[in-house]
Amino acid sequence: MSHREQVASAARRLAEAGLLVGTAGNVSLRVGDLVAVTGSSVTLADAGVRDVVVVRLDGSYVEGSLSPTSELDLHLGVYADRPEVGAVVHTHAPYSTAVACVLEELPVLHYQHLLLGGATRVAPYATFGTPELATHVRTALTDRQAALMASHGSVAVGASLEAAVENALLLEWLCALHHRASALGQVRPLTEEQQADVIAAALTRSYGHQPTAHHEERT
Repeated sequence: MSHREQVASAARRLAEAGLLVGTAGNVSLRVGDLVAVTGSSVTLADAGVRDVVVVRLDGSYVEGSLSPTSELDLHLGVYADRPEVGAVVHTHAPYSTAVACVLEELPVLHYQHLLLGGATRVAPYATFGTPELATHVRTALTDRQAALMASHGSVAVGASLEAAVENALLLEWLCALHHRASALGQVRPLTEEQQADVIAAALTRSYGHQPTAHHEERT
């Protein structure tokens, strides 16, 4: 599957999961010095190869018939800041967007939140597609795999496109969890000590990694 096909496939998957609606949102994949990214005004649920363009890390055009997403500066800025990041996903997922309209930070209620690096920051509001918004989001992503965008949506990153998509899905689940828990009463975030215990247990048990099978040699 080509890089453009991978981006289109990821966009369709996110749309099917309800995280991308209509033309709202964008997906990119970095490959060396090139970035495959969804085009502007693309209906993401129907995204195909023609809906993805390729640009260089400086934003100059390489391939495709559309203009890149208006949030291109955000994607390229993240890649400039974070060499380990291979993909960026920006959604207008319903629960993530709702939380970003209310909270200044999404606290850690569930231990899986630590897979995103800890409490999720909400980047201050700025008009979409502006350098100001890109700067706010890049700051909120410091040491994190995801961030929320005030009155806007969410951004998730990952070493691979699959990882970025999974992080976006996890963030939406965590935002839905916060919403439901808040409806029941006062939420109880995990303490720093509890979070540290989770990290220690995860390291000990290799949580989140496939175990390596050990086979005895039979004679």
